[in-house]
Amino acid sequence: MSALLFSAPPVKSVPVLGEAAAYPVHRIFCVGRNYAAHAAEMGVEVDREAPFYFTKSAQATEQTGATVPYPPGTRDYHYEMELVIAIGKPVFRADKATAAAAIFGYGTGLDMTRRDLQLAARATQRPWDLGKDVEQSAIFAPLTRAAAFGTIGGQRIHLEVNGVVRQDARLSDLIWKVEELVSHLSGYYHLAPGDLIMTGTPAGVGAVVPGDVITGGIDGLAPVSLTVGPAE
Repeated sequence: MSALLFSAPPVKSVPVLGEAAAYPVHRIFCVGRNYAAHAAEMGVEVDREAPFYFTKSAQATEQTGATVPYPPGTRDYHYEMELVIAIGKPVFRADKATAAAAIFGYGTGLDMTRRDLQLAARATQRPWDLGKDVEQSAIFAPLTRAAAFGTIGGQRIHLEVNGVVRQDARLSDLIWKVEELVSHLSGYYHLAPGDLIMTGTPAGVGAVVPGDVITGGIDGLAPVSLTVGPAE
């Protein structure tokens, strides 16, 4: 291999509860409109034929408890609370049972979004990258191994801003279940350990401003938090 012209960025990682070794982040896939009530508040209908995705750079990863600056280019920076799937085995063109067996664990995460830029892109049928693939916009709490978390069902998923509840739903409200998402996505990518899937957000998304503190949780998983710092 040739020498590098400059230093490569460090590998981003997410802690695993009770373990010394961290989970290295390879790719971040995000599912759009996976709760019917959130799709409705965004003025769109759920596509029930198949899930759809966008991506974030692995370098967007931040760990819970971080303070991140309010990003440039937006006046409408939104939170989205999500269940996160961590892949633990290579999986390609898998059925649902094989897909479920490839899941390493689960976590809580925040998909921070420049909503004004996302909606402007959507209106002109252009990609969402400026709205979604934002620096320091993928916030992850420590992962819990799948066996320790158990079966996904009616666990509560919620988010607060400055202690006020803004999102409150159940994982049973997910339109596309975790094994369906992994199976479907594996039809297009060779999924591998290090791949994270953010499974979509419930209704109640909204804007934050510098100084706001975001907290969120899912029953049985480590909570996530983020402080919005001043713009740079």
